[in-house]
Amino acid sequence: MTEDKPHILLVEDEIHLARGICFNLEMEGYRVSHVESGEAALERLTYDRFALIILDVMLPGIDGFTVCERVRATDARVPILILTARADDGDRITGLDRGADDYLTKPFNLNEFLLRVRGMLRRSAWYRPEPVEEGYRFGDNEVFLLSYHARTAQGEVDLTELEVKMLSLFFHREGEAIPRGEILENVWGYSSDTETRTLDNFIVRLRKYFEPNPAKPVYFQTVRGVGYRFSRKGGGE
Repeated sequence: MTEDKPHILLVEDEIHLARGICFNLEMEGYRVSHVESGEAALERLTYDRFALIILDVMLPGIDGFTVCERVRATDARVPILILTARADDGDRITGLDRGADDYLTKPFNLNEFLLRVRGMLRRSAWYRPEPVEEGYRFGDNEVFLLSYHARTAQGEVDLTELEVKMLSLFFHREGEAIPRGEILENVWGYSSDTETRTLDNFIVRLRKYFEPNPAKPVYFQTVRGVGYRFSRKGGGE
């Protein structure tokens, strides 16, 4: 029954590309709805729910970044995969800052695309620890994991589900150097050998939220050749 299939919303104005994406996703067993503009996507989202949104950046009218931002204003949990035609970091960082969970640069490898989709939909396998107490404090920060909210020296922050998952992982394993692959498996549902800079961009975002000086992080530390470590007491890299 189609109701049992994950329902994906594809927002893409390149018709030939959209047809190819729809075909391959449907061959994988997903149900796909396709719209060609940001306005149409926002309208569709008012009356339908989706397991995943695949969102092109360059759209007629309302662009993909704005769509992403508006979705995140009302839904912190639906996974959003951004498609960008640019290879530079600008679109990637902007998309992640607006609330996207991952990105792919066009043209992309079909197998990699399908693996990303599969990983983002594998929500039941994502890291879901017992919640730590609300009001987790470090430095001038207080994080409320259950309500997806934080108070920082810079002000109030609404957190996405991936940000909460990553913070929860760090809080529960404070002081440990957690390998990159393990973070990707636990938070994104990707295999440990997936090549992506999304994790690094998310760390940049957490540092922007919580570090006194993001250029010299004391809480979210890089462990070279391994991954990242969270230290509640702080300390240089």
